[in-house]
Order: sequence, then structure tokens, then C-alpha cells
Amino acid sequence: MKLKVVGCGDAFGSGGRGNSCFLLTFEAYTATLDFGASALVNFNRFNMSSADIDTVFISHLHGDHFGGIPFLLLDGQYVHLRERPLAIVGPPGTRARLTAAMEVLFPGMGEIDWRFAWSVTEVEPGSTSRHGPLTLTTAAVVHPSGAPSTALRLEDGTRTLAFSGDTQWTDTLLPIARGADLFICESFAFEGQPYGHLAYRTIADRRADLGARRILLTHMGDEMWAHRGEVDTTHFIVAEDGLELDI
Repeated sequence: MKLKVVGCGDAFGSGGRGNSCFLLTFEAYTATLDFGASALVNFNRFNMSSADIDTVFISHLHGDHFGGIPFLLLDGQYVHLRERPLAIVGPPGTRARLTAAMEVLFPGMGEIDWRFAWSVTEVEPGSTSRHGPLTLTTAAVVHPSGAPSTALRLEDGTRTLAFSGDTQWTDTLLPIARGADLFICESFAFEGQPYGHLAYRTIADRRADLGARRILLTHMGDEMWAHRGEVDTTHFIVAEDGLELDI
């Protein structure tokens, strides 16, 4: 199982990084965690084809985490001439929010005669479900987004990838991260208690409780990005767009 950081920035592009998107590949299956508004830009930057994606897993319904999906659909329709089906998996409210975004960004988009099949599956926080070769477990986290915000845990029977989504500290992260081969964890601030977000100092203090083998810090704001040289790299990896990791 391999991971490529397509985008690891916050909503404001701090540090010149793209919105949240992580590409997961193994065998003949490709998925992303999130597909933020700028994700397709970085797919082109890294010479990747969006038509290879089988499933998009969405943590929550903020534009920097799901706002690139209308562009992804249009890219499949008109540029890459996609043929394989696309599954979109997100929290309750995903279909309605996506429909609204499509109409706002590209009026009439909902009336397109699609050349490929695509679907939206909504999963309840705290549930476990199967999607292709992956088992998904979700947990509700603390990040107001007008719909449930979730942390995600993906397992293929051999490896486990976990993702905090956006959240302030909550103990619901513990079973999501525990034993994961890689835990992608938002670190918007360096210290303090930012509303709806995590700070590096908090994550470092709770590292042992999280129990993940490796932790990849993402979604860093300007303050955190400026302090990235102070991160304990024996226990943490600082995400950068284009970074590739084996899980």
C-alpha cells in the first residue's frame, strides 16, 4: 500500500500547499482521502490521471476537503474520458451538498448525460462498512461543518491507514489511530487550543495514547508551517505536497 500526498494545506493554501487530498494505491485499486478544491490542480502538477481513482473517501463537507469533486467529475467527462465507475463515500449530507456545489459552480451540471457511472454513499459516524477491498470505520469528531465531521480508518486486512480529518482534540481519535501503520493527523497550529482544530503540542503530548506506528502531520496553518523545523522527526513526519510513503 502506497500513499502520495496530493495536497496537505489548510483552507487558505498556507505555505503554498494544496487543499486536502491523499492518494492511496495498492494492487489494482486507487482511492483518495478527501478531494479538496485544488486537488485536480495538483493531480496535473504531478502528472497523474484522475481517471485512475476508484473511490473518494470524504472526511467532512468543507470546500478544502470535498470541493474538488465537481471538477473531478467534469474532468472524467470531458478531459480524461473516464470509463471506470467512481464511488464517492462521505458523511450524511454528502449528496445534497455535492448537488448544491455542482449547481453553484456549473449551473446545469446535474443534467449531464454522464459517460461513466458515479455514486454517492453516505456512512454514519461510528459505523463500519466495506468499499471495494477496504474496510472503513468512521468516528464523529469536533469540527463544525454543517454536517457530521468524521475521522476515518481504512484497513485492507494487512495494513491500516487512519485520518483525523479536521478536529480539535477528542478521545474518539484514539480507537481510529490505535495500531495504525500511518495516522494522518491535522496540525493546524503549533500550540494552544485552536477552535475546531489540533495543535502540534497537543498531538505530541498524546502521541503514546494515539498508539499509531507513524504520524504524518497535515493541514498546517502559517504558524505551524513556520515552526515545522521544531517537530520531533523521530516520531512525526511533516507532510509536503508530493511526498510519497510506503504504508
